Amino acid sequence: MAARKTRANPTAEGRKRLLDAAVDVIRAQGYSATSVDDICATAALTKGAFFHHFKSKQDCAVAAAAHFAARADSLFEAAPFRQLSDPRERVLGYVEFRKSILQGALPQFTCLLGTMAQEAYETHPAIRAACDRYIAEHAEFVGRDLAEAKRRYAADAAWTPESLAFFTQAVTQGAFVLAKAQGSAKIAADCLDHLRRYLEGLFALGPASATAGANVTMSS
Repeated sequence: MAARKTRANPTAEGRKRLLDAAVDVIRAQGYSATSVDDICATAALTKGAFFHHFKSKQDCAVAAAAHFAARADSLFEAAPFRQLSDPRERVLGYVEFRKSILQGALPQFTCLLGTMAQEAYETHPAIRAACDRYIAEHAEFVGRDLAEAKRRYAADAAWTPESLAFFTQAVTQGAFVLAKAQGSAKIAADCLDHLRRYLEGLFALGPASATAGANVTMSS
């Protein structure tokens, strides 16, 4: 006889199923509109299983932020652009990879961290802090290639790699908001195309590359 849905699953696999479910449901419905029942139903587990792993919905959301970030880390570390030797090409490849994963329904490619930060930044400080941490960590990941590209192609520019890394995240998160508003990934792809063109200007090839972007005054 198949295991009944009503049996609690205290295993690590059960926790992963709950976190995957939380990521999917919150991206689709938002944090406030998501209930523990919704998460359990999506994971095909009971509240007993849920409360074995998490003290509350907020506790689950904080853990889901870490889970989502870890999944993203694996995805981006394994992306083809990571194999490119030139840091400029890795930076541009990052943007192209971002564009390539704008696939499927909106909740499947939009960011859990941005979704929760917009909604819960004031009412749930623990969620805000988790989103801030993992967005910053991803910006740091992008910033390493930006710093190397700056040294090679824009050494005298006034902006910092840190500020530019956060700018790339601001464009990406804003693109997701517009995609949700318009119900289409096209606007997000357009925004990423503009981001690529902007980065190409900052890291221009040729004799002028050392001062490319020198008039940009973004600061960290």
